[in-house]
Amino acid sequence: MARYAVIGLGRFGMTVANILAENGMEVLAIDKNQDLVDEISSQVSQAVCMDATDENSLRNLSMNEVDAVIVGIGSNIEESVLSCAILKKIGVGIIHAKVENHLHGRILELIGVKRTILPEETVGSQLAHTLISKHILEYYNLTSGHVVIELVAPQEFVGKSLQELALPTSRGINVIAIKYSYLTVTDEGKNKVEQRLNDMPGANDVIKEGDVLMLMGRKNAIDKLIGDVARRKELK
Repeated sequence: MARYAVIGLGRFGMTVANILAENGMEVLAIDKNQDLVDEISSQVSQAVCMDATDENSLRNLSMNEVDAVIVGIGSNIEESVLSCAILKKIGVGIIHAKVENHLHGRILELIGVKRTILPEETVGSQLAHTLISKHILEYYNLTSGHVVIELVAPQEFVGKSLQELALPTSRGINVIAIKYSYLTVTDEGKNKVEQRLNDMPGANDVIKEGDVLMLMGRKNAIDKLIGDVARRKELK
């Protein structure tokens, strides 16, 4: 089971932690505000009240063993930068962080933060879903209650036609486009891989290894598909 740590339980951090936990991920939630820790304690695997700029405390939580850390400290830039610097120092490989502005983001990128995010709840939701499954490249909430995602074709899709997958009838999800790699030869005789888009996929189109499917459906249908794909990958 994937394990994540979320530091800072404002709207962004709460959103990420709750969605990860709801989808079966192991979540360690951290904040220096006891009320926020108490609020989320029943939803996550572990909730800890502590100062995230305390290096010894972070080491004691074995932060270097988590799959990724999400830093939701945004308004206090100094605290955010210091926390991220300590996380890198103690060996955390992947850090995602909410930032207040582009300068804040640039500083964190120089430290080695993998991804910086300009806020808030909506973006927190998108990040959480991309973390739940490595197959998800993008996750867009639409105002209609629908969601559009970019999904790297899971192994169980490869070799099947859209008709065989029958996503519209079996899951209520439509395939609106397929991104794929196309091998061409340059005038100099060199192989070149181009990224192409099939924006009118038909029932007989067959999914190939590495294809990226652009899917649209109701939020609950998309979230169920993401969860199913993530669980099948963990079982292998």
